[in-house]
Amino acid sequence: MIDHEQLRQQYNPDGSQLRRQQLRMLDILIEVDRICKKHQIEYWLSSGTLIGALRHNGFIPWDDDLDIEMMRKDYLRLLEVLPRELPDWLALQSDETDPAYFFFYAKVRDRRSLMLENNGYDRMWKEQGIYIDIFPMERHPIWLHKLTEKSFGHAYKIWRTSTDDNRSLRQVRRIFRFNKQLVYPLLRLLCKLLPDKTITSGMGIPFHNPRYAKDIFPLTTHQFEDKEFPVPYNADALLRRLYGDYMQLPDLSKLNLHVSKLEFYDDRKQTSCKE
Repeated sequence: MIDHEQLRQQYNPDGSQLRRQQLRMLDILIEVDRICKKHQIEYWLSSGTLIGALRHNGFIPWDDDLDIEMMRKDYLRLLEVLPRELPDWLALQSDETDPAYFFFYAKVRDRRSLMLENNGYDRMWKEQGIYIDIFPMERHPIWLHKLTEKSFGHAYKIWRTSTDDNRSLRQVRRIFRFNKQLVYPLLRLLCKLLPDKTITSGMGIPFHNPRYAKDIFPLTTHQFEDKEFPVPYNADALLRRLYGDYMQLPDLSKLNLHVSKLEFYDDRKQTSCKE
């Protein structure tokens, strides 16, 4: 039996830095949910966020990110409407809106905060606030997706080992454009000739665990914090395929957190918290 209150007091009690971050992420999700409903765009909670919904009815107590997924056609529609629909305290971050951003998925950022991550990928990004991740999903074979990971993987290595960020960024952007404009469109044409039931992350995203439409659609809802959000139709089956017995707590001595620096801005008042 999980003692939810004990975990809450240990990791994210009210007023703690992590709980404040989680509530900012929840604020972002509420806005994205509103926009998706307005434009009839389907999405669902995913990864650790989905585990949190089913196991904790909210955030995993130690979780410091929030993920949603949607099919690529909906993702492209969402990227079109977000710039005009988001309130001014939020910003869409994609390769189109941030010249230093080089991921094949988008983020929505809170401009009332500053958050830097341990991996250092964000060190030259225009937007650096608390965020949620928005992942496009596509139907294609796992072997093909792994090929797209390899075609872009060198860009991550260049950025991780950079000694000249401006030069490295130019290299990374060249690799990004080559894949986005040539390699991935050709592979999507190939996918039309080789239809596959597997649903996985969009091309170039370094995650390739399989999902299946029968587990995702039609979407249903589940409690997350004090609200209801979309989740896969058979979220339990989906999560067990990806993570095994996700209802059991992991080894709490081996938690991997993302944040290296976090600041909150409230109007003119600023408080700074660092990990």
